[in-house]
Amino acid sequence: MGAKPGDVFVHRNIANIISNVDLNVMSVIVYAVTHLKVKHIVICGHYFCGGVKAAMQPQDLGLLNPWLRNVRDVYRLHKEELNNIADEELRYMRLVELNVEEQCINAIKTAAVQKTHLSTGYPLAMVGYLM
Repeated sequence: MGAKPGDVFVHRNIANIISNVDLNVMSVIVYAVTHLKVKHIVICGHYFCGGVKAAMQPQDLGLLNPWLRNVRDVYRLHKEELNNIADEELRYMRLVELNVEEQCINAIKTAAVQKTHLSTGYPLAMVGYLM
């Protein structure tokens, strides 16, 4: 990125999930938006994401099940579109894209982002990005 220390505040997790019950990601968003005054949130997904691929598998993944349920919910929300894609690899790639979009929506719905928007009047930019 060519950024210097302190230029970018980063949080990473499996399948770039923004879940309101994940205290880690919620703490990161609150700190970034409220204290650091971050104006741009980038949800950066990537093709060939192992988390998204795992969520597509109809198998018990143990401790990963509740986490990957978030991606499985994205599939459920878009199942008509996804099920119409015959090629499994293309369906998987499209789920990666849809997951980034849905995580942007999840970030927008957080209390910290909503409160910041109401108190400052400026919209925080949500950017979905795929590598």
